[in-house]
This record gives sequence, C-alpha cells and structure tokens, in this order.
Amino acid sequence: MSNKVRIGFVGVGNMGQAAHLRNYAMVPNCEVVAVSDVKPGHAQLVAAKWGVPAYYTSHTELLTNEHLDAIIAIQPFTRHGTLIPELLASGKPVLTEKPIAGSIAQAQRIITAMATHNTWMMVGYHKRSDPATMLAKAEIEKLQASGELGKLTYIRILMPAGDWIANGFNQNIWNTQPEPAFTWDPPAADMDSATNDAYWTFVNYYIHQVNLMRHLLGESWQVTYAAPAGNLLVGQSDSGVTCSIEMSPYQTTIDWQESAFVCFERGWIKLELPAPLAFTRPGRVEIMRDPGNGIQPRTEIPQLPWVHAMWQQAQNFVDAVAGIRAPMSSAADALADLQLARDYIRLLHHK
Repeated sequence: MSNKVRIGFVGVGNMGQAAHLRNYAMVPNCEVVAVSDVKPGHAQLVAAKWGVPAYYTSHTELLTNEHLDAIIAIQPFTRHGTLIPELLASGKPVLTEKPIAGSIAQAQRIITAMATHNTWMMVGYHKRSDPATMLAKAEIEKLQASGELGKLTYIRILMPAGDWIANGFNQNIWNTQPEPAFTWDPPAADMDSATNDAYWTFVNYYIHQVNLMRHLLGESWQVTYAAPAGNLLVGQSDSGVTCSIEMSPYQTTIDWQESAFVCFERGWIKLELPAPLAFTRPGRVEIMRDPGNGIQPRTEIPQLPWVHAMWQQAQNFVDAVAGIRAPMSSAADALADLQLARDYIRLLHHK
C-alpha cells in the first residue's frame, strides 16, 4: 500500500461518483483514503459503497486528518476561485473538472495560489485521455514530423447536444437533501449579467472543444469569426491552420456524435468520441493516407482497448502525481481556454 498514491475526494455528488470515484477506485497504483461531502450522511454512504476507509463533512476536516498525496475536487466551476486556493494551500496537487474557473480573474487567482504553495493542478479535460485521442494525437505529431501527407491544413470539431450521461449515473448514491449556503465566485467584472450568463453557458458546454482544438493543433489558436446564430466559431492557429467548432447544429436524444476531422494535404484523421460517461468504451480513429507518387491510398481503423476516457484520465493523473508522466492538461492551458472563450463571446455579442 505504501507504493500507492493516496487520494482524497472533496465532493462526491453525481459527477464526483460517476466520472471520478468509481474510476480512481479501479486504478491499480491508487488508494482512495477518504471522501468528504457537505450533505449530511452522504459521504458515509458513498464511502461504504466503494470501500473508502474515512469520510468527512468538510474539506477542512479531511485535510486536517488525512495524509494525502493529491486531491480530487469535483465542484461547480463557479466555486473554484473560492475553494481551490484553499485546497492548494495544502501543497498537494489538485484535479478539478473543467473549466478551471468561471472567469479569467478567478483562474488567475488559482494560478497565483499554485505558485504560492509550490504545487500544481490538472483540469479534467478527459477527452485528452481517451485512448482514441491519445492515438490520434501521436499520429498527428508523427505526420507533422515526417511530412508524409504534407502540411496540416484544417481541423473541424463537431459537438451536437445529445445523451452525454449514457446511463452513467445508474450506480450513484443519490441524496436529495438541500445543500448548505455556499460562497460563490463573483462574475467577471467586464461583462453585464446577460453576457456573463452567455459566457458561463459557453464554457460549461463547449470548453472541452476549445481545449481539444489546441491539443490537436499542438499550438495556440484564436477566434476570428462567430456566427450570429451561435452554432459556429472559426479560428486560426499561430502557424495559420484554419479551425472551426460546430456547436449543436442538430441534437440527438439517445446518442452522442462528437467528432474531430484533422486534415493534411494528402490525407486525414477522423476522431469520434463516445458520450463522456460511457463506461469501458473508447473513441474511434480512422486514418486515410494518400501520399501520391504511385503509392496505393489506404484507410486504416486501429483497434483500441476497452478503456474509457474517465478511467484513463484517473490513471494519467495518478501517474502524474507519482512522477511517471507530465499532467495531461495544465492550469495555464485552461486559463488560455477561458481567454479564448471571452474573445468568442465578445465577437458574438459585441461586448
């Protein structure tokens, strides 16, 4: 047990259980030693179900009584600016769900706390950890290095609204008791109420795609156009690659149809991602190569293991805490997402 990374959970609500706790409980080199939740009796029930030895009603109790290597804090993102600096003060790495915060100012407050307490955090952009994304990213880098298919020319991401839960909450312990009064982060000072609501809606639903675009590009990008209908944004990367995100041009009721289309001059990579809470189901990758010079064009579909993104993300975070690998997504990267989202809202609403 001494070789295992000791994890404590701050918040075990729906996402805390379905997207995180059940996955960390199955990571071989990880031990979940304690959970905390503000709803009376809830942490005890969740701890009993997953065999967690200790439970608390507040994060302060957890931090005072437990020796931890890292903290998982699954909270509403509009509380991150208030809560996460308190957790970072422990000096332990922290993982949160996306986005890093509800405003640029609150994200900067978190980053300052990281520096002050000499620690780091990883934001839960789980799509980076899907085996399909990891394979696609590696293939993109190989093609860019070799030039086999020419230059990277265009990336398109499509994310229609759909059934993102995919029965993922079925194993959860439910607690309908009201939550206590929280201290919430203030809204951004440079937006009125309506614009701030639009900003929060965008970062809640589409910040994953904003981040995935940077990940696939391998560099920063900027928004250059926002369709008035609110269903398309177009951008350009630092090296001039055109990119676009289509936001719910249609929707599905019992399916999830998110995809990325990465184009080179003489081929492409298609990445299809499953519903975020789909269990033991990876995405799908298809690669088309047509290098020319009489070489036979071919399309391949690699077979991927029965591993889903949330479990792989848990393994990747534990490995980062153990020093085996670098974190999959940094706080600085997540701050850049918020800044890009602000630029998009400014273009869309002229504010």
